[in-house]
Amino acid sequence: MTVTDLQTKMYDVVKVGHEGLMGEVIKIVGDKSIVQVYEDTSGIKPGEPVENTGLPLSVELGPGLLKSIYDGIQRPLKVLQAEMGNFIKRGVSADGLDHEAKWDFKATVKEGDLVKPGDILGTVQETANIEHLIMLPPNFPEGKIKSIKSGSYTVVDVIGKLEDGTELRLSHKWPVRTPRPVKSKMAPKKPLVTGQRVLDAFFPVAKGGTAAIPGPFGSGKTVTQQALAKWSDANIVVYIGCGERGNEMAEVLTEFPDLDDPQTGSKLMDRTVLIANTSNMPVAAREASVYTGITIAEYFRDMGYDVSLMADSTSRWAEAMREISSRLEEMPGEEGYPAYLSSRLAEFYERAGITNSLCDKTGSVTVIGAVSPAGGDISEPVSQGTLRIVKVFWALDSKLSQKRHFPAINWLNSYSLYMDTLSPWYTENVAPEWNELRNRAMEILQSESELLEIVQLVGSDALPENQQVTLEVARMIREIFLQQNSFHPVDTYCSFDKQYKLMKAILRYADLADAAVQSGAEVTAILTVDSKSELAKIKYEENFDELYTQVMDKMEQEFAGLKGGYWYG
Repeated sequence: MTVTDLQTKMYDVVKVGHEGLMGEVIKIVGDKSIVQVYEDTSGIKPGEPVENTGLPLSVELGPGLLKSIYDGIQRPLKVLQAEMGNFIKRGVSADGLDHEAKWDFKATVKEGDLVKPGDILGTVQETANIEHLIMLPPNFPEGKIKSIKSGSYTVVDVIGKLEDGTELRLSHKWPVRTPRPVKSKMAPKKPLVTGQRVLDAFFPVAKGGTAAIPGPFGSGKTVTQQALAKWSDANIVVYIGCGERGNEMAEVLTEFPDLDDPQTGSKLMDRTVLIANTSNMPVAAREASVYTGITIAEYFRDMGYDVSLMADSTSRWAEAMREISSRLEEMPGEEGYPAYLSSRLAEFYERAGITNSLCDKTGSVTVIGAVSPAGGDISEPVSQGTLRIVKVFWALDSKLSQKRHFPAINWLNSYSLYMDTLSPWYTENVAPEWNELRNRAMEILQSESELLEIVQLVGSDALPENQQVTLEVARMIREIFLQQNSFHPVDTYCSFDKQYKLMKAILRYADLADAAVQSGAEVTAILTVDSKSELAKIKYEENFDELYTQVMDKMEQEFAGLKGGYWYG
């Protein structure tokens, strides 16, 4: 939409027509401003008024963010539903935070104190487990406190003033396309514990790191991201459904409020912000949704919290950029995407990191982006642009999903560049031999891929006995360790202690089997010991530790009784 005779700046938010449709200036040519409206523009006629707010698209930050469900431009969906039912009408606006709710504010500064941007003014207990720090906004001036008082306030009430007259409130606004400033960024040193064995053990992502999950339709991107949102050890979860199908977002919106939080025992929504932007919502709002989410994540990071952000999917975001670019008649790049696609992807992922905030709090934002390449072809521009930026690649494989192996992450194509960085943490916090076990398990899986080419030609029975054992151990790693049922009440989450014991048990079987082969035991007897089958079952049991001890004792006894190829028990 072209607007004339209106003084604007790039990315200014404007209100279009008599209905006040929200839009954003995306191009300026002379006295003409090109506006991308976030809503349907049907029926808008030439000559209708356009009002410039003079501000870029911004989000309202303050108490009340947690438990909220927003659309791509921070309109609370529950508020919109209350006003107009299940279908959003155009021209409707709503505050990002509840301006009527009152919060108990406890001031931590007093009259006469000098405060700088980012300094903590006080606290609000937002949920039972999350203390919300009220900070002097980064774009406010330095000054001395003239007045401030603890009490019960709404987010728009004045809680105090600086000596220059600047009013202080519980909330402030921040432009979504501008990263929030920090004192410094630091190198990641701790993993984001996800409870997913294939991720934690083989391809971990560090807190403050970046990861990508490319995969074709039906390979499990959304389920994997939802599992990460549920079980990762981040303090705050920001989940962005960017251009996803309505039924998938409906499942998230109905399931999350009922989930129990394994960290706190309360509800998971108490530390979650959901941004729902389905594929039938306006394209411009879809393009804005990832910026809305990352800005909210940075806000909690500045308080010293570890935030995990799930963007599902960045491909839909890139498609929105492509559509807007084509409307601007910009020169298209590969597959019609704008030439600046890679730089936009980099700008987004580079807002991840572990930082020292302006108030000297250490926090992190971990960004995990799903990519949905057409036909699963990761040679397309969005996948390739993402892989050049992120340090963890979880390659989803449609063949694995067809075999009902979930998570369908291909262990031969995936990688994590954080392994060396995180090795000391694993040694100290899991087990001194963890890295050795992990490397050995990966070597066995790689050996299996080489042996399978021979098996296809001559069959497994033609292999030497030690190689038959290798194939069996690899199968155990795949089926017992790598496979995990996200919908099973016990197996949906696996602690590091349990992961360590499972991996150690499988590799102990490998050692015993190798020794039995060398002593002349029959390979058929080695491959059919009962303890091996029982190990596959006990991972689903709540009393795993007790059963694990019994199974390991039985395994030792069974192999001790293998003589001359037969079982003597």
